[in-house]
Parts: sequence; structure tokens; C-alpha cells
Amino acid sequence: MPIPIVSIAQMRDWELATWATGRTEMEVIRRVGGEVAVAAMSLTRPGQRILVLAGKGNNGADVKNAGEVIRDREVEILEVPEPGVELTRLKTLLETRPNLVIDGLFGIGLNRALSQEWMALINAVNEAGCRVLAVDVPSGLNADTGESYGAVVRASVTLTVGAPKRGLLSSSAWSFVGRLEVASEVGLIPCPIQADLLWSLDTDFREYPPEREVSGHKGSFGHVAIFAGSPGYHGAAVLAARGAQRAQPGLVTLYAMEGVYHVVASQLQAVMVSPWQLSAKIPANRDAILIGPGLAADSLPDSVKLLTRALWRDALVPVVVDASALDWVPMERPRSNAVRVMSPHPGEAARLLRSTVQEVQANRVDAVRKISERYGNAWVILKGHQTVIGRHSGEVVVNSSGNPRLAQGGSGDLLAGYLAGLLAQPFSRANVLKALQFAVWRHGRAADQLNARKPGWVVEDLAEEMGNC
Repeated sequence: MPIPIVSIAQMRDWELATWATGRTEMEVIRRVGGEVAVAAMSLTRPGQRILVLAGKGNNGADVKNAGEVIRDREVEILEVPEPGVELTRLKTLLETRPNLVIDGLFGIGLNRALSQEWMALINAVNEAGCRVLAVDVPSGLNADTGESYGAVVRASVTLTVGAPKRGLLSSSAWSFVGRLEVASEVGLIPCPIQADLLWSLDTDFREYPPEREVSGHKGSFGHVAIFAGSPGYHGAAVLAARGAQRAQPGLVTLYAMEGVYHVVASQLQAVMVSPWQLSAKIPANRDAILIGPGLAADSLPDSVKLLTRALWRDALVPVVVDASALDWVPMERPRSNAVRVMSPHPGEAARLLRSTVQEVQANRVDAVRKISERYGNAWVILKGHQTVIGRHSGEVVVNSSGNPRLAQGGSGDLLAGYLAGLLAQPFSRANVLKALQFAVWRHGRAADQLNARKPGWVVEDLAEEMGNC
């Protein structure tokens, strides 16, 4: 199950509920320290140097515990009760270029502006340019709002304890938080907090998708129709088709405009490719439809826009709308109860809301809610860092996987195809949000696996890797 994204007050209540059961703070500190040690070792190699910065509170206790159990690395623990006293020593240690700095100066309890001495110490850490692992929250950051208390440690990775704190997801905090990871198994009781805003975990998908029936056949797993590709943008159609294939529906048919039909068909084997006659009827007996990838608006007749509107209003099966076709979706509720999905990036979301990218990024959850409300309570996948999945009401899930190298042309086309491929299959109807959540997570997870193995990967590699995670 995804875990709630919590406030500081909710985190404190959770801790108090844990202590009330007889579990002790020291037990949790020990387990947090173990998780920090594992994270630190994953970010370094044997023999490399790690500098641990420990403040006075529980955050400092967490990292001191970690420093004592890290193996096969050179670890130095610098306790920092007073910044003015330790600044010179810190600068000397940073000049030796440790391979990793673990930030345990302040936790979520910080609630006041920092002194000049603390700001000088934090700035010294940032100016050194070392890789930083922040524990729970980058020191100096308000964990509720994502605002600075004067200076903030700039982390490469933040390992937050128990559950993500709201401020860590603020766009103003992204450059300090880096990659957000969660130490969810640290001895706290199961989270008692009920919330609509949730964070996905890798463990959410241990038995998902479900096993297929041994007697299944092509007809058991759905038929996807994809309307994609126009002159100059034929690659988007190919990538969307390959994304759909990775979800393993029974059949995929790609409808390509005559001007790109031959070049698209020559790149696909198992996918059926048909010339797209604009006057033709919408094909029957399809289980999900994708429209949008590679449909360049400046080269298309109005009939393409009319088709998008007709599919949105009338199709009795799930419809995924992406890219240029997002601008052609009518602001009305579909006539059927079939699933509708929109997958904008922030620029497209801004157009849909007649807003700006800055306003969308300032409150991504609110942007998802508003787009969904405007377009008939459709499911919305707002792509980008920490992709947000949800609709006007109910749960919203923030995705935990992925990295900046997903920002390549064609990445979204691949995801759109994968979404349609999943939604064509019967199991997805039992829990649409989980199917969407899984598609986004797997797309990002494949990128993370590629990053670990060959950082120079391209989107064609991503299409291959999505079959390996």
C-alpha cells in the first residue's frame, strides 16, 4: 500500500502512538541508523571516505549510530553541538574531499531561523560540492512548507524516516532534497494516519500485475488501438506501440497516417499497422484506445481533433489522451463511465488550466485536481519530477521512481503506450489507480535501473528495459 505524506504534527503523533506501545526511541534510532548505513554504502564503494555530521537531537543520534555500523569505508563522525566551534574543523575535513557527507545536523524539529554561524556552516557544506545524504530532511528546510530557515543543505539523496513530509515535495525544496527515498521499516507501528495524498513504494507491486490464467489466449488480454504519428513525428508512434507491447496486451493495432504508414510499419513486427483513413469509422472490438503521440497539430486536419472529441465522449472503453491531443479534449463528462486518462507534462497542464508552468509546479496536486474537475473527473497523470496521479476527488499518489534522464523526447510516448496496454487488460478494471500507479512506477524504475548500469541510455533502451523490471 502507498504510505501517507504527512505533516510534522502527524509525524509526532505517530511517534507518540509508537512509544505508547512500549517501543523505545532508542530502538527506532538504532533501526534508522541501520537504514542510513545501508543507504550510505549503496552510494559509495569499499574503501571510500564518509563524513558524518551529527547535531544534538535524535537526527544526530541516527547518523552517529549509522557511522558506527557502516562497513568497509573510512568513516569520520564530526559532532556539531555549536557551529562556530566546529566550522574550522569542518572546512578542514571537507578540503580532503570525502566521497559522501551524511547530514544529521537538524531534523524536522527545527522551527526557527538559523543563526549566522549555522548558515555559515551549512554554506560550507554546500560550497564543498560533495555528494550529500540527508537524513529525514535536509538541514535548514521547513519540513511542512519546503521553505528555507536561512540556509539549507543541498542533498543528492534525502532518506526520510517513516513517511515523506509535505515540505519535501514542494517544488521550492526539490533542489535541496535531491532524490527522495523513504526508510519505512524502522520500528514504528503501522502508520495510523488517514490521508488522500500518498507516496508509492517499490513494495506496492510485489505481486502486481497478478498472475495470468494458464488457459488465457490473445483474446483474454485485450486489444489496444493507437492513433499516433504524423509527418516528422513518426518515431512517437513507434515508441507508443512498443510501450503498449511492454504491457503485454493480447493485440496492438497502430493507426498511422498514410504519410508515415510505410516508415512506421517497417519498424514494427508483432504490432499490426493500418493506414489511418480520416473518414473511416472508429474500429470496434478494441479494449483501450490511445490518441495523441506524434500528432503535430500544425499538420493535421480538423477531422483529427473531431475524432479525439468523439472518442472522449463516446468510447465505451478506456481512452488515454497524450501530447497534442490533450488540447482537443472537450470540457465535459464522457457519456459512458469508461476510464479516461490525460497525461500532460507541466507545459501542457498549464495550457489546459490557462495558467503558467510556474503556477502548476507550485502546487502539482492542486493542478491535477483542477484538470480532472474541468474534464469530467478524468484520471490525470501530471508528469515530471515526482509524477502525480489522481483525479478531482479521492486519493492522489505521488510516484517515487525515475530520474532526470527521463527528460528525453519519446519518454512520454513510451509511457502513454504502456498505460493503454495495461488498461486494455481485465485486471486493471479492479483498481484503475493502481494500474496507473504501476505504469508510472515501472517507467521510472526502468530508468533507474538503466542509470545504475549505463548512464548514457536513450529512450529505445528504456523501451527494452521496461521488460526487465
